[in-house]
Amino acid sequence: MSEAPGAPITGGAAGAAAVLVPRLDHVVVNVRDRLDEAAENYRRLGFSIMPRGHHTLGSSNHLAIFGETYLELFGYEPGGDAKTPDLWTDPTGLTGLVFKGGDPQVVYDVMKAGGLDVREPLHFSRPVDTGDGPKPARFSVVSVPPGHIRNGRSFFCSHHTPELVWMPQWQTHPNGAHDIVGLVIASEDPARTALVYQTIFGAGVTGETPEGLRFSAGTAVISIMKRKAAEARFGDAIISLADGEDHMVALRISTDSLDMAREALRAGSVTPITRDDALLVPHRAANGVAIEFVRQDA
Repeated sequence: MSEAPGAPITGGAAGAAAVLVPRLDHVVVNVRDRLDEAAENYRRLGFSIMPRGHHTLGSSNHLAIFGETYLELFGYEPGGDAKTPDLWTDPTGLTGLVFKGGDPQVVYDVMKAGGLDVREPLHFSRPVDTGDGPKPARFSVVSVPPGHIRNGRSFFCSHHTPELVWMPQWQTHPNGAHDIVGLVIASEDPARTALVYQTIFGAGVTGETPEGLRFSAGTAVISIMKRKAAEARFGDAIISLADGEDHMVALRISTDSLDMAREALRAGSVTPITRDDALLVPHRAANGVAIEFVRQDA
């Protein structure tokens, strides 16, 4: 890793008010009660998938850990959904855009000062088998209030024990995956969708593109694309979208080698769509999210 994955996301000149800087931490794929299926699907895509973890909140997950980011397959075992029913109101698929948090109280204070009616930081943990007995991976999250995100959830995650997440033995993948370098939100109205991120990070955070709006978030570029532009770009590799609907539809993941990715997909009996300098995996093979593998230097 080039820098600590849990590094603070606040900046500003000495004596000035703190500001939040967008830096992707992880993405969430909501799989509900299909954790076994999802873990197997992602292994077939060539990802090294960590053993199942169990949060003190009642939810469970599997992770694919990269250099600065990770992908979370998020769901529940029997009965787990009853403990936090509000977590399962989102549709399945790619529903979580998560930014790195530093001091959770600072994140809360900055968002509150920006006019967002945020709740106090939520603290929780999950045990991790380190080979030397279980140790608690501890987290704090500050969430964007419900209603501001039409396409899922967005929050800041502060890692108090990043060494129990970014474990070197899980950062090497048969498909050569290096990091998440892009996330695509399909929107009927990109300006409306971008408003909450402009509120959090500043009005100048987004830039216009022919397809909509975009902003940088550490290793990744977050693209808010017009729905028809997303459909033209990805075809039926993304989920079908209704008129007026926003949805997180695709990830771009850098790989050390497209040949490695191609061979891993072949070994998993997954047929990608071959494009110039990219391999596109349709959403049906990845629990509702299209995954585009690109060269690390692309």
